[in-house]
Amino acid sequence: MCSPARWRWRSRGSARCCRGRCRPRSRSSAPTTASVTASSPHWSEQTRREPPMSSFRVGTDAPRPAVTALIEAFRRDGHRHALLDPLATSSRVRPPRPADFGLAPGDALTGDGGSVMGATDVEALFARLRAIYCDTLTLDASAVRSAERRDWLQRRMESDRPVLTGPEAATLLRRLANAQAWERHVARLHPQAKRFSLEGCEALLPLLEQVLETAAAQGVDQVFMGMPHRGRVNLLATLLGHPVAELLDHFATEPVHPERQRELVHQLGGDYWLHTPRGELRVALASNASHLQSVYPVVLGRTRAARSADGPGRERSIAVVLHGDAAFAGQGVVMETLALGLRPGYEVGGVLHIVINNQLGFTEPNRMDPMAGRFCTDPVRMIDAPVLRVGADDPEAVLQAARLAVDYRARFAADVVLDLVGYRRHGNSEHDVPALTSPALYRRLARRASVTALYADRLVADGRLSVAEGRALAAAGDRFDPDAAPGRPVRDLPGAMARPLGHDATAPAVRETDRTGSVAAPSPSPAHGEPTAALTTAAVRFALTLLTTPPPRFEPHPMLAALLVRRRALAADEHLGVDWCTAEALACATALRAGVSLRLSGLDVQRGTFMHRHAVWHNQADTAPSSWTPLAPAARRGARLEIHNSLLSEEAVLGFEYGHSVQARDTLTVWEAQFGDFVNGAQIFLDHYISCGEEKWGLPSGLTLLLPHGHEGAGPEQSNAFLGRMLQLCGADNLRVACPSTSAQYAHLLLDQAMTPRRKPLIVLTPKTRLMSDARSQTPVRMLADGRFEPVLDEVAADPAVVRRVVLCSGKLHYELRDGRDAMSVYAPERAAEIALVRVERLYPFPSDELGAVLRRYPGLETAVWAQEETRHQGAWHFVRDELSALLPAGVTLREVSRAPSAAGATASAVLHREQQADLVRQALDG
Repeated sequence: MCSPARWRWRSRGSARCCRGRCRPRSRSSAPTTASVTASSPHWSEQTRREPPMSSFRVGTDAPRPAVTALIEAFRRDGHRHALLDPLATSSRVRPPRPADFGLAPGDALTGDGGSVMGATDVEALFARLRAIYCDTLTLDASAVRSAERRDWLQRRMESDRPVLTGPEAATLLRRLANAQAWERHVARLHPQAKRFSLEGCEALLPLLEQVLETAAAQGVDQVFMGMPHRGRVNLLATLLGHPVAELLDHFATEPVHPERQRELVHQLGGDYWLHTPRGELRVALASNASHLQSVYPVVLGRTRAARSADGPGRERSIAVVLHGDAAFAGQGVVMETLALGLRPGYEVGGVLHIVINNQLGFTEPNRMDPMAGRFCTDPVRMIDAPVLRVGADDPEAVLQAARLAVDYRARFAADVVLDLVGYRRHGNSEHDVPALTSPALYRRLARRASVTALYADRLVADGRLSVAEGRALAAAGDRFDPDAAPGRPVRDLPGAMARPLGHDATAPAVRETDRTGSVAAPSPSPAHGEPTAALTTAAVRFALTLLTTPPPRFEPHPMLAALLVRRRALAADEHLGVDWCTAEALACATALRAGVSLRLSGLDVQRGTFMHRHAVWHNQADTAPSSWTPLAPAARRGARLEIHNSLLSEEAVLGFEYGHSVQARDTLTVWEAQFGDFVNGAQIFLDHYISCGEEKWGLPSGLTLLLPHGHEGAGPEQSNAFLGRMLQLCGADNLRVACPSTSAQYAHLLLDQAMTPRRKPLIVLTPKTRLMSDARSQTPVRMLADGRFEPVLDEVAADPAVVRRVVLCSGKLHYELRDGRDAMSVYAPERAAEIALVRVERLYPFPSDELGAVLRRYPGLETAVWAQEETRHQGAWHFVRDELSALLPAGVTLREVSRAPSAAGATASAVLHREQQADLVRQALDG
């Protein structure tokens, strides 16, 4: 927009400040204004500083406590009296009056320099306070507990504010006119289209341009942005410079390129360069699902990844998130993400929030209530964030708010909210008839001129534009200029590929996948890449050294000390079994040593839900260091290690980690649920981001989900990672789903995911009690080293010639089936010998080739049984049934064994669980 360095200055106390309700103050009475130069891109802190209240020397007619109380009343509650609502539909509160504090208008004031806040009497001070806090721009700092931050904000608000010169105002008017012209242009060409118009809040476009220019002046070179559907297409066309032909093709009833339309146009994003006076700024607009506010944690995750790559102390990447007023107040993910941003490992240096506040939620009014002090921005009170509210029909105030908000974020590395109060000229979409539910409001709107016309009239009235200039610029609101946008797509980067609309320009091309209709995709093709490191004997020894060596003066907890003893024994005896948590650590150490960064996040992941991981050790002695991360020394070649305990949230944290995985594609990003059941609290991200983000938006993700799973009598809330639901998401080679049965399989699976150049999201169903207790699932060191992940594990001991029944299963059920067959071998050895147990370790992509080869080993096969401990509708049966049928030779019967149907799925009775499990094993082996 307009550089502050070129502005002339006017006092805020002009006749229009309170729309005629306060006495005009001559410019000669204005306080000394700041001198702004090109080397001072934002307002000078020193020249704006007001003397502290304690230095006021108040005359006898104006008692100092009363003056102080008057000033503080406006600072505290002025936002409740501000002239924000262009349609004046919200409740009004009478502002404080001097008489409320025992003051008369003519009472004299004296202070440092002969005035208080530039006023020499109470009447002038009252007018000044109303102009500052009760006009179209106001400050709500009532939730800010820091006195330093409040004082800084108040000094900025109480300093004189710039007024644009004529040429600068004309530039702003052109921006508004082009935003309006885009809406009318699309309406004329494609009247049937849903464009989710920005009309009523067109000032958002110059606001964002000012935000980006101010951030660039502060040294920021990358902005991660998220926003809902409203106004997104206008932003793409008029600010970011996306090719207009591509946008219009999405609206066309007969598009030229229908194959590109894998997502609605008002959900799409991309990477763009924006030209600013300080150089090129990269803007990454996140693609968005229709679930409002879901993109918020995604943007934070991407920003965190970029800031981690920037290095400590470097403010090169920031987050700007736009919200709708109703969704910001109503969606729980907002509160979760606000709280998440305060935790170590999730900070992004403060977020600039912009609320597009049209005071409507679809059809339901969502008006501000200053009388009761209720606003749609109230959720940010939980994080002490200030709110700048500004009327959308005052474009110059909007720019001032933008600069102040960006400066606050930069100064304090904290969240700040800019509440843009406007209206929605049409319904929720252009097809709606809003007068059905809000007749009075839309009668008023029908008479309301556009912000372009209002601002043109204002510029003509105050002499900054001639009548002819004002009319010409206002008329531009009917003529869209496709070349006026200051941005352009990032499509000319080295190695980048031209992508269809909405596809990230730097992402590898989406690989063509099997679209035959089969539920199962083919086995991973070379596009997945081959791992470039493995768990060799040398790698295992290196990792075990790290995992058994605490730093000097470090006293481990007795439980941890016992684990270290067991790990030292592993280093000495290669025949000992490696438990699951040690196998995981070995894989992570090997990846870090190879230069792959690792981020592990989730509830209690440092210790592990089941006291199994111990990724961070805590010193039991009062000596330094207080904690130690044994994997940290493994990192080589610039690799980073992050292990963070999240807050008690699934939706916000999984969204954050998805965003991190999209941005940091060279990092193994892992999220672990406390129990697999809890992943349903984040189902939006599985359904609409993780499983399909690459196909819709061209954004590959290598996110790994660890979901503890297994029926153990723990009840319906701590038994089930919804395997069937996960498999329903699988198609076109979009995911990998695995249920490993040994520690070695788990380790190789993680290492493959870390080292594969082209990752897919990986969902791993992990064990719970067997993490430490079952020696049969713990692979000996000598077998772990130099092994690899096998999608199918056959039974080596079985005699293929005598096998008549193959029981297929996944996960821990294998060991219970083995126990059952061992018991059968006592009373029916011949029948037991006829049973082979085969483990399907990877469920998607379904290992058809590998499993087919195993089944062909049994020429006398008569019956194949799929056994699962879940109920039929919650396990893998419905997914694997057709694949197994296609693999079995003619004449072989396919059966399924599972728990009896149950809405809850799992029993909470240990006794009943054992009975059900025994019956399931019996049916699988002999039913």
